[in-house]
Amino acid sequence: METKTRAVVLRALKYGEAQIIVDLFTREQGRLSFICKLPKTSKGRVKKQFFQPLSLLDIIFDYRQNLSLQHFRDIRLAQPFVSIPFDAGKLSISLFLAEFLTCSLRGEQRNEQLYSYVENSLMWLDNAQEHFANFHLVFMMRLSMFIGFFPNLDDFHDGWWFDLRNGDFTPMRPSHPDSLAPVDAKEMHSLMRMTYENMHLFKMNREQRNRCTDIILYFYRLHVPGFPQLRSLDVMKELF
Repeated sequence: METKTRAVVLRALKYGEAQIIVDLFTREQGRLSFICKLPKTSKGRVKKQFFQPLSLLDIIFDYRQNLSLQHFRDIRLAQPFVSIPFDAGKLSISLFLAEFLTCSLRGEQRNEQLYSYVENSLMWLDNAQEHFANFHLVFMMRLSMFIGFFPNLDDFHDGWWFDLRNGDFTPMRPSHPDSLAPVDAKEMHSLMRMTYENMHLFKMNREQRNRCTDIILYFYRLHVPGFPQLRSLDVMKELF
């Protein structure tokens, strides 16, 4: 079945001497893997830069449900980024989020709202002139809305605990260890209210921002089976 779709590059791995395996999150079919030949010269139709993490592509392929690796019929860059590859801070965020999405969208089926959220978020980051240090925090928290475990905001009260397993606030400390004390619970509530438009109003130093990052990633590890420690995290923490 011929399929035309937009796609976000999650990761690309060299396979042998002349091929590459590319993991994509597509608008029409969700998470898919492709195999293709690497170009021998810069004049080839397929460009290596197509497969940089989080690149936005337009692709055509014959979808075969029984194949673990699909094959491109046509591929082109849909929307070249104008600032992300050239800004050290944005590049660090994008590499971190590419690894984060690779781990959090395993087996994700078609979800057009989720795809639109990811693509629109990347375009927002690419166009941002300033005040994007909290971008990854907002991105991760808001993504949980689309994959089914965004916390319940309605039950928040100052001084309450946050139950990381159940995703809600509680007046008593949960009987299990996966919870946040009232101080961190209040920070969690603030994170949930942040958007790209208002995040510059939430003032954080590096230590606070890194603490929030660790809390969100722990939250994901509780709700996404097999979610690992992210290798790109330390680099981003150094910049933000």
